[in-house]
Amino acid sequence: MAAEPAQQQHQQQSIAQAITEVSERATTLVREEIELAKAEVTQKLTKLVKGAVVGIAAGLFAALGLIYLLDAAAWGIWRAFGGSDYWIGFLIVAVGLFALGGLAGALAYRAVRGGTPPTPDMAIDEARKIRETVTASDGSAS
Repeated sequence: MAAEPAQQQHQQQSIAQAITEVSERATTLVREEIELAKAEVTQKLTKLVKGAVVGIAAGLFAALGLIYLLDAAAWGIWRAFGGSDYWIGFLIVAVGLFALGGLAGALAYRAVRGGTPPTPDMAIDEARKIRETVTASDGSAS
C-alpha cells in the first residue's frame, strides 16, 4: 500500500512536468511566429520603400525629360525661323530621359505591387496549420 501513494505522486509529477513542457513549447512557438511575422512585414515594407524610391527617380527623369523637351521645342522653333540644327541633340536627350523614366516607373510599379499589402502571410499560414493540427489532435484524443 505504501507504493500506491508514491505511484500517485509520480503520476502527478509527470502530469505537472508535461504541462510545463507544453507551456514552454507553446511560448516558444508563439515567439517564433512573432519573429516570422516581423521578418515578413519588414521584407514587404522594404519592397514598398524601394518602389517609392524608384518611383521618385522615375518622376525626376520625367521632369528632366520635360525640361529638355521644352528646350528642344524652343530650339526647334528658333530653327524654324532660320537657326541651325542644335535642337536635335536636346530632343535625343529628352527621349532618352523619358525612356529611363518609363523603365523606372515600370520597376517601381512592380516593386510596389509585390510589396502590398504588408501582411505576414507566411506567419498567418503557419498559425493556421498549427491551429488545424491542434484541433485535429484534440478531436482524435477524445
